[in-house]
Amino acid sequence: MWRARRVLCGRLAGAYRLCSSNRAQPSASSSSPVSPALRGQAEKQRRRRVKERAILSSQHSNTGDHELTWSEKEEIKYTAQTPPGQKKDTTVPFPSSYSPEYVESSWYQWWEKEGFFTPELAHAVDQSFSLCIPPPNVTGSLHLGHALTVAIEDALVRWKRMQGYRVLWVPGCDHAGIATQTVVEKRLQREGKHRRDLSREEFLQEVWKWKNDKGDEIYHQLRKLGASLDWNRACFTMDPGFSKAVTEAFVRLCDSDLIYRSERLVNWSCALESAISDIEVESKELFGQTMLSVPGYQEKVEFGTMVTFAYPIDGHDGEVAVSTTRPETMLGDVAIAVHPDDPRYKDVHGKHCRHPFTNRVIPIVTDTMVDMELGTGAVKVTPAHDHMDFLLAQRHSLPHLTVIGGDGTMMPHCGQWLKGVKRFDARQQVLDALADKKLLRGKKDHAMSLPICSRSGDIVEPLLKKQWFLRCDEMAKRAIQVTGVSLYGVSIMHLCLCSICSDWCISRQLWWGHQIPAYHVELPSSSDKQEVGWVWGRSEDEARQRAAIKYGVKMESITLTRDTDVLDTWFSSGLFPFAMLGWPEQTSDLQQYYPNSILETGSDLIFFWVARMVMLGTELTGQLPFKKVLLHSLMRDKHGRKMSKSLGNVIDPLDVISGISLERLHQKVKDGNLHPRERTVAMEAQRKDFPKGIPQCGTDALRFALCSYKMQGEDINLSVSQVLSCRHFCNKMWQTLRFTLGVLTFPFHNFQTTPLSSVDRWVCSRLYSTVLQCERGFEAYELHAVTSALYSFWVHSLCDTYMECIKPVLGKLDQRAGVQIHREDSGRAKQVASNVLYHCVSVSLALLSPFMPFLTEELWQRLQPFRPDAAKASLCLQPYPSSTQLNKFEGNHDSDVFGLKLQVVKVPSKCSTPHFLCMVKFYHQSYSAVTVSLYGTQYLIAKMHYKQWTVLRYCFTVRVRVRNDLHALLPTNEISSKITPLCPLLSLFCYWI
Repeated sequence: MWRARRVLCGRLAGAYRLCSSNRAQPSASSSSPVSPALRGQAEKQRRRRVKERAILSSQHSNTGDHELTWSEKEEIKYTAQTPPGQKKDTTVPFPSSYSPEYVESSWYQWWEKEGFFTPELAHAVDQSFSLCIPPPNVTGSLHLGHALTVAIEDALVRWKRMQGYRVLWVPGCDHAGIATQTVVEKRLQREGKHRRDLSREEFLQEVWKWKNDKGDEIYHQLRKLGASLDWNRACFTMDPGFSKAVTEAFVRLCDSDLIYRSERLVNWSCALESAISDIEVESKELFGQTMLSVPGYQEKVEFGTMVTFAYPIDGHDGEVAVSTTRPETMLGDVAIAVHPDDPRYKDVHGKHCRHPFTNRVIPIVTDTMVDMELGTGAVKVTPAHDHMDFLLAQRHSLPHLTVIGGDGTMMPHCGQWLKGVKRFDARQQVLDALADKKLLRGKKDHAMSLPICSRSGDIVEPLLKKQWFLRCDEMAKRAIQVTGVSLYGVSIMHLCLCSICSDWCISRQLWWGHQIPAYHVELPSSSDKQEVGWVWGRSEDEARQRAAIKYGVKMESITLTRDTDVLDTWFSSGLFPFAMLGWPEQTSDLQQYYPNSILETGSDLIFFWVARMVMLGTELTGQLPFKKVLLHSLMRDKHGRKMSKSLGNVIDPLDVISGISLERLHQKVKDGNLHPRERTVAMEAQRKDFPKGIPQCGTDALRFALCSYKMQGEDINLSVSQVLSCRHFCNKMWQTLRFTLGVLTFPFHNFQTTPLSSVDRWVCSRLYSTVLQCERGFEAYELHAVTSALYSFWVHSLCDTYMECIKPVLGKLDQRAGVQIHREDSGRAKQVASNVLYHCVSVSLALLSPFMPFLTEELWQRLQPFRPDAAKASLCLQPYPSSTQLNKFEGNHDSDVFGLKLQVVKVPSKCSTPHFLCMVKFYHQSYSAVTVSLYGTQYLIAKMHYKQWTVLRYCFTVRVRVRNDLHALLPTNEISSKITPLCPLLSLFCYWI
């Protein structure tokens, strides 16, 4: 039942059934053969237009993100003379405030030069962890969607590396055949050139120049994002080694009879003059007559109308009327189909009609696929230009007549009056000719979904072309039988494999890409070149040997001509997990790191990339290419639109890291290839979202913010204000370390002394709990749970609570009015407090390192002079903290006691509602005191630790009393509504006096 999902035939059948017959939906409410996939795309287009109108409307906020409040910060730069690749000097004075530019300087070059990212690095456990980065296309720079992938994958990689695994994370880029060629062609057009003006070799030189520029830019962005990739193994899908793998895969699949050449209907872009894949077909929803711009036409073209015309019955009076949205294709009609049970056409079964322009006789056939309720109930059959008609023609052994060429012009056999005429110009000429013959019966508005090439903007034309196809049905079935992939995020791997039932067209009529290693054979005795056949081989010599054996002739008598087509990009991308490791050679990397431990990618690629990797990997290597699949949600802009270069709403992660002005954002949009309307929408969205531009947030803040989102579930609507709040967290960490360095003294003793106070034990218990949450979060791939636990511990437990409590002990608390400071006389207590503080900060930095590599390295290196034992060179090589090291602090009496204290000091915030304040004795004055009423046991505990409350109470006095009679404290009728239970387990109640 899933076989129709995402299949090309099912996707375009509805669209072009609309365009070729009366079976197209006449209204939005009536039944229609439009496929669910196409309807879904149409609905996306509708929502997209709604969002665009919201952006442009006056109702949309003009103030941008109201949470995006920021002011220019003082620029602090690292000025020490550190040669590239040398360790950063952390002995220089510690700056007073956090500066991303200062922090991120020099570290990455040192990490890379020292080889910290290579699997050859010394490791603690005899286990490996491997994955590949989803290779970004060399069509342009990375956007925040790519940054999300990098942040997630690098967090996992750094975590595993700190656990002692032998880690391999391979970087790479995809040549993105059709996308890259389109971009380069547009650049040439701006220079007044055309691809056809150049030879294939000259054009490929232009593309390689583009690739080198963009590839370097992408790798620069990855380094700026802190991605700990093994650059020694960087892989490009057009590298010689990778090309060898692609050729080997093609030959093996041909030898297994899984690849074949046939003439079939394909998606065709007349602008590109190439077949295109499903993923490159978008649908545009039309609700009636609509004028659209089409590449190659100066005037807009009309769509969204349905024309009805008549076919005269040959040899009899009468006619059969049919309807179509594509009258130009009627030159290719080979039959008229009616339902066998339709009483209106019982008399014409088996009869013929006469074509009004070609004088051909076309049969009237009966087929149950015809919907009697739609239109006239009679359907024109154009098998060379419609997927459903193609299937009908196969059932009735009808011929195929192609009337539109690959360049979008009418074929010669259409007649001199249409020969060479562009297809949409021919549309009007056909209508005029039908009117002249008095066969035109009407024209009306018609709702439809129009398939459009996402690369060229051209209207997709189903054309009958000889192409190379890969049989997917059997491969998918075999993959399903062996699939043991653990899937995190969604559970539709089997569904996607089942959906790949139609054969995959893998050939493209492009110049940029892997040229198909197949050769057309010409023999001396053959008069017709088309009658011989094709052979394939890893080289021309091998192909010649195969041809000699196949046709029983001598090698020297054979003439071979290599196919000029290239392979679909997704074919080579599907080989990436093993081709990057040296396949087909049995390299040590392939033996050690294949299958990959995990594949992490966006959920939108599960069909086009993930399922194909499973099929090809299983077929070619006998193994699944990865053990686990982790899918994350899609990144969208603030308005809910998917980030796309075609919409102009992509944000360069470097612009968030370094900051950018609104003017520069506008200029980037202007420099792109956007349609004028899209350009207007994009610039207006920028003006409203970033009225002052984007502030400098830094790499660590961006990574932490991205990992703070739940990876599975709803799509992510990223707001820069959330990244900015993470920058504030970075500054909090910075100031925490400044405080810590100010209280640490030499000689520094190791953290071995048992903490003396309940607050020490409480913070250690909280640290243990945080480490445990991090372990569980990483193991479950729930990074948002890890970041939440780390933020909560650092800000609330460490800074807001523990550091405030130990300031009197360390002599760091300012005198404030009304606050009596209790200083510890014991030097041992001071030493213990500083030891605990150091331990909490040091462990927390290690926990945060996978998310904030630059900041944690900077701060950790500053702590090293106080470290009692010899440390490894870098924090990224330190063991990741384990809960087993801190399990002695798991839940203890003293930590519970301190929890009681925290509940007491939270009274003011919990009792600040106007309803409760009516009980305050000094209603119009500042609160002066709070009385806490406790049961006897809790009262005794509280009195023992009463002095610590004065540190946390801020501006009010805490009084403790034994709870005797609650009813005596307040009127009976006020007890239920006026008394707030703050700690039910301890029966804690409070009231104001």
